[in-house]
Amino acid sequence: MATPDTNLGLTILLAEDNPVNQMVTGKLLEKLGCHHVVANNGLECLERLKDDQFDLILMDCVMPEMDGLEATRRIRASSSHCANIPIIALTASAMESDRQTCMNAGMDDYADKPIDMGRMKTLLTEWAQRINPES
Repeated sequence: MATPDTNLGLTILLAEDNPVNQMVTGKLLEKLGCHHVVANNGLECLERLKDDQFDLILMDCVMPEMDGLEATRRIRASSSHCANIPIIALTASAMESDRQTCMNAGMDDYADKPIDMGRMKTLLTEWAQRINPES
């Protein structure tokens, strides 16, 4: 296994239905020193949150079974430990109205697809500092 370029040390739930996007994003997360677990849709995401602790969720907006917007709404409405977990939208829709839809659903941030390594590094570094201000 390759040595990470950066060691952010985050544990991330990657909610993404596309196997190619799972692989590409997973490799990027490994390069940033993040551990990740994949959920193939919003329902799987909710199930994973019951059993495991995550620092952050990268949430695709368009998935089968349950999309990322509905999964986010349910996470925010829950009374569980994960109700306040940071959720970053992953979407190919780059219009401002799409970004606003994500924020209205309860997401905390937004990243365009295809994923840009530099943008993702900056975004996750900022969130790592918010999650763990002492590091």
